[in-house]
Amino acid sequence: MKFKGTPMKVTAAFFAGTFIAGGVATAANNSIVSSVIVCADNRTQALTLAKTGTCPATKTAIEIGSNSINAKSISALVTPSVVSISVKTITGGGTGSGSIYKTNATSSYIITNNHVIESALTSGIITVEFADGSEIAATIVGRDRLYDVAVLLVKKGNLPAITLGDSSKVSVGDEVLAIGSPLGLANTVTQGIISALNRPVTAGTTDSTSYVNAIQTDAAINPGNSGGALVDAQGRIIGVNSAIATLTSGGTSGSIGLGFAIPINEAKRVIDEIIATGKSTRPVMGVVFDDINADTQAKIIQLTAGEGAEKAGVVVGSIIKSIDGVKISNRDAAIVKIRSYAPGSVITVVMTLPDGSSKTYKVTLGTAPAV
Repeated sequence: MKFKGTPMKVTAAFFAGTFIAGGVATAANNSIVSSVIVCADNRTQALTLAKTGTCPATKTAIEIGSNSINAKSISALVTPSVVSISVKTITGGGTGSGSIYKTNATSSYIITNNHVIESALTSGIITVEFADGSEIAATIVGRDRLYDVAVLLVKKGNLPAITLGDSSKVSVGDEVLAIGSPLGLANTVTQGIISALNRPVTAGTTDSTSYVNAIQTDAAINPGNSGGALVDAQGRIIGVNSAIATLTSGGTSGSIGLGFAIPINEAKRVIDEIIATGKSTRPVMGVVFDDINADTQAKIIQLTAGEGAEKAGVVVGSIIKSIDGVKISNRDAAIVKIRSYAPGSVITVVMTLPDGSSKTYKVTLGTAPAV
């Protein structure tokens, strides 16, 4: 793990479980908040008030409104919506996790990480295992390497889709659960808190890098958790678990309390585009950054003709200092922040000009096909 710049620049590792052919290779407060028991339908997850404090066998009781997470209730509610994913290819394969995103009478969409399934892009078999142990083959609907998001389709309908949360409303200190299949151990639940927000994280290899404006959590996340759900105190997915920081050099280790998830609001835009068209888009500011001092500054060395930065009057040689009030300390932080927006968004960028003066620009982000 590398610590560079302020805020911390994190280079994290993907953590899908792997195997080779022939072997297994709101800020919290102290006020007392009353709670209420509701019943979540085990199939549709629709909530109804538990008037007697109990729920029928077809529904799961869940406590809402208390200061702390009810891990037992949330686990029972959400685990049926989280799946294990196995990928087998001629040269090997891997394991990961996913969440049931949408479902109808005959088929269902499952979201996961691109790095979990990309080895099966041209050949291989993807198998999804549900909480009850049943398995079914899956196909790739689409994927986005830069956001590390992928969508699978299974020909099985009326599944319990996970409830979506709002990652823009989470706070440091909020309690969360991470649900997935670390090391292939399905239906594993770990508990922790949100440790940080807007954490610039890069993961992957030099020619396949993902940039994530991540939610950081200390909930234990291990190889095989990739693509699984990070859920809030009401069982709503707020992030897609994607990477962990490690203390090894180039290797994969277990959890050290530094896990990272793609915020669901950021992932949702990409997921919905993939479901609708099979492809996704990314926002473009229209700049090229200096690589020489990339660890310490986001210096612009070239503008793309006709894109937002040039139209806004940005000067070559300027250094980005903040975007929408968020401090930018290096190139990766700038890239991560820009990619957290949807194409067409207008962002406020404060820059230090080549003459040392400061200037604020309003830049409209363009669009480009995802890689």
